[in-house]
Amino acid sequence: MASEKILNQKKEEVTVLANKIKEANLVLLVDYRGINVEDVTNLRTSVRNTNAEYKVIKNNITRRALAEAGIEGLEDKLVGPTAVIMTNEDYLETTKAIYNFSKDNDYYKIKGGVVEGKVMTAEEIITIAKLPSRDTLLSMLAGALLGNISKLAVALDQVKLQKENA
Repeated sequence: MASEKILNQKKEEVTVLANKIKEANLVLLVDYRGINVEDVTNLRTSVRNTNAEYKVIKNNITRRALAEAGIEGLEDKLVGPTAVIMTNEDYLETTKAIYNFSKDNDYYKIKGGVVEGKVMTAEEIITIAKLPSRDTLLSMLAGALLGNISKLAVALDQVKLQKENA
C-alpha cells in the first residue's frame, strides 16, 4: 500500500491540476502514440509559442482532477497514453497548432477537451481549429465594409455627374 506521504503528494497534484483546469480556456486531451522525440519537441515548442502548457499526466490523476473541477464526460477518453494541453489565453491558436500537428502525424489524435467550460468532442474541436483566426475574420469584415463603402462612393459620384450634366 502507498505511504501517507505519496498519497498526500498525489492529492496535492490532483488539486493543483484541478485548479489549472478550472482557470483554463482550453483543456485538450490527446493521444500521443507513435510520435518520436523530435516531433514531440517541435510540438511542445509550437504549443509553448501559443502560451499553452503541454504535459503528460497519469490518466488517474487527470480523471480525479476533472472530477474535482466539476467536468464530466471525458472519463472514457482517459484510456491509453494521454497528454493534457491547457491554456488561459486565446484557445484558437493552440487548437490550430495541435490540429495541424495531428494532420501531419497519423497516430497523434485529439481525444476531446473542454473549451471555455464546455466539454467537446474531437470533431467539435477540429471544427474550431479550422476556423480563421480573429485577425483574419476582422480583416475579412473590414474588406467587405470597405468594398461596400467604395461602391457607395462611386454610385454617389455618378449621381452627382448626372445632375451636373442635366
